[in-house]
Amino acid sequence: MNTARMPPVADELSITILRRLADSPAVNQRELALHAGVSLGRLNYALRALVDKGWVKVGNFSRSEHKLGYAYLLTPRGIEAKAKLTKRFLARKMGEYDALRQEIERLQREVEGG
Repeated sequence: MNTARMPPVADELSITILRRLADSPAVNQRELALHAGVSLGRLNYALRALVDKGWVKVGNFSRSEHKLGYAYLLTPRGIEAKAKLTKRFLARKMGEYDALRQEIERLQREVEGG
């Protein structure tokens, strides 16, 4: 599994999708796109990439008597990838938080002193 080459934006979308699917495997793509804040086309593209990587498996189920739906299940590789991506995402966000905190402190000193 190669998660090291994914850009941060792809990481964020992948994490969002993987987390949502872990909680709600029967979610449809439209709901998933709304949750992720992306277009349906972009979501479909990202979801296909996760399926191609072997992180998500797609299965059919009956939503009602006349409609078929899909269940998106995390594979063991998907669960592992989710954990690694989440760890890397958290480290990046903690770095951003520290930088922002330092910038706020600098600005406060500037305002108080000026």
